[in-house]
Amino acid sequence: MAWDIDTGPAGAADFSAGETGAVSKLIRGSSILPARRQDIELHTADGLTLVGELALPEDRAPVATLICLHPLPTHGGMMDSHVFRKAAWRLPALAGLAVLRFNTRGTSSLRGTSEGAFDNAVGERFDVAAAIEYAEFADLPNLWLLGWSFGTDLALKYGCDPAVRGAILLSPPLRYTTDAELAVWADSGKPVTALVPELDDFLRPDEARRRFSVIPHAEVVGVPGARHLWVGYAEVVLDEIVRRVAPDTPVPLPSTWDGPMEYGDSSAYADRTLAAFSDVPHPSQESSYSGKGPIVSPDA
Repeated sequence: MAWDIDTGPAGAADFSAGETGAVSKLIRGSSILPARRQDIELHTADGLTLVGELALPEDRAPVATLICLHPLPTHGGMMDSHVFRKAAWRLPALAGLAVLRFNTRGTSSLRGTSEGAFDNAVGERFDVAAAIEYAEFADLPNLWLLGWSFGTDLALKYGCDPAVRGAILLSPPLRYTTDAELAVWADSGKPVTALVPELDDFLRPDEARRRFSVIPHAEVVGVPGARHLWVGYAEVVLDEIVRRVAPDTPVPLPSTWDGPMEYGDSSAYADRTLAAFSDVPHPSQESSYSGKGPIVSPDA
């Protein structure tokens, strides 16, 4: 497993010479690779304005698009949650992907605060629809929903849209999603991949396989050693995303970069501890995992 070290600007140890003599810089947690980035606004059918960002490959058309649906905002989730931030900072350059991320209603980040208030996965249906609509009007190709925790419920409940190619789910708790909503995905035939941490707090691989059996073609990938927040596993997650949405891109993705590189402010959310990014388990989920069974590696 590749471990993600978020240490800020590169020092002497961050550089190496390639075969051509070019200097390669190590890609860190705060590394920002080249892309065309623009602040965007989404407009919902119930009259709200949501803030977000679209990152596009700098010198080519995107091969696919990730629409990111973030973790629970009442416990720290936002468009800058670390896996999504790293996806937007790396994948346009490394995999040719467009990355659209935004704050759902009432959610704040450095980008700003979206209008409205958290609505327990009810009003958020309009947020998902607004993001898909924006991507369609922007002529973005090959739309995939990328949900994380609470965002996986939004993807499953509201994302089976004709414009959507499929869904990738990180740490799905299946807190709000019903079997009937899972059956919609089953009937659609659209690909669904769930990346499930071995040590997840809410839904572990064996139970996830049982719950996702409603979608016979769903792929449930257990990730050994990982936890709900994917700390230390961002590279694993990004590789598995790219493996599915941009299959012509070799993985694992490069760990160094020969071109220009900027660095994000790794202290921007220093006041939000890791605990603040945890979800609170729904009572029906607290005891849903009955024991530790065999775990499937991401490469299985």
